[in-house]
Amino acid sequence: MNFRLSDEQREMSETVRRFARARGDSGARRVAFESETGHDAAFWRELMALGVGGVVLPERHGGLGLKLIDLALVAEALGYAAAPGPFLGHVLAGLAIDLCGDAAQKQRWLPALAAGEAIAAIAIAEAGDRCRPEASQIGVRNGALTGEKRDALFPELADVIVVATADGFALVEKGAAGMTFTPRDGADRTRRLSHIAFARTPAELMPTRAEAAIGDAALVLLAADAFGGASRCLDMAVEYAKTREQFGRPIGAFQGVKHQLANMAVDVEPARGLFWYAAYVFDAAPEERARMAAAAKAHIADVYMQAARLMIEIHGGVGYTWDHDAQIYFKRALFDFAYLGTPSRHRDRQAALAGWSARAHA
Repeated sequence: MNFRLSDEQREMSETVRRFARARGDSGARRVAFESETGHDAAFWRELMALGVGGVVLPERHGGLGLKLIDLALVAEALGYAAAPGPFLGHVLAGLAIDLCGDAAQKQRWLPALAAGEAIAAIAIAEAGDRCRPEASQIGVRNGALTGEKRDALFPELADVIVVATADGFALVEKGAAGMTFTPRDGADRTRRLSHIAFARTPAELMPTRAEAAIGDAALVLLAADAFGGASRCLDMAVEYAKTREQFGRPIGAFQGVKHQLANMAVDVEPARGLFWYAAYVFDAAPEERARMAAAAKAHIADVYMQAARLMIEIHGGVGYTWDHDAQIYFKRALFDFAYLGTPSRHRDRQAALAGWSARAHA
């Protein structure tokens, strides 16, 4: 079995990485981080022009017709740059419409999402620590949705919100009656969260049930983002250690710093294969999908947190300041660690799915 990337996959990944890093390092990341909304409309338009909005969407609807591994490579590249914006919710919502929607729903939304002409969001989590879409309890009755979803990404920007309900995924359009947003003051200001309250809000159910698959795709993309961020933390730490001098020598020449950098490299680089494989089995071996998604999210989110900590330690005092981007990556690591379930939660789920434990979390 060949686990190397194709030339096309490498080219797509490098194109997104170059764009996101160049725009992020030149100010887009910082501007979005410090803004009221966290959204840079110009950056988003340019990103969508690269085709990333339609990576996994069918070609007949304007997408590229690729697999989740290809989308995960894009997520890694964006994570490396700590790119701001609604990418995660947008692509998950598009995937949900593709897997669960009827022909009319797909025709209406997928071409616009693939082209970036519309923005989508997805609402999964609920009160009571329910963070799997198949565990949702709010329902649609007579075409109306009532209840609350928590911590949705950029729902105020969305032209359509895919909402996980007890009856399957439902579509709620922008400006629908009875829908209100409560912004959350989260640590990661590159990805803004809001609670959404629905009070007899018009909603259109999608006919096919594939909530678990979308939940697993979300974990894989979070793991990919975390790997990209951890890789950038390692690169930033190495570069700083080569240029920052103490006692007339670069700090990278000191044994203690060398050990820290070596530990980071040993933790980060082997994690690449884990998210690659988790993304690969999503399409190629669905029977392994849930377990590998849980494993990837649990392990790589931990790796990112540790890499971000060590990166800040190596930078010393400047790493703790608001003006340095180290704090942006640390806060993004916090997001990937906690969003849709912490590593300990997913390790329990992985163990249960493997038959090692009777414990499982929804």
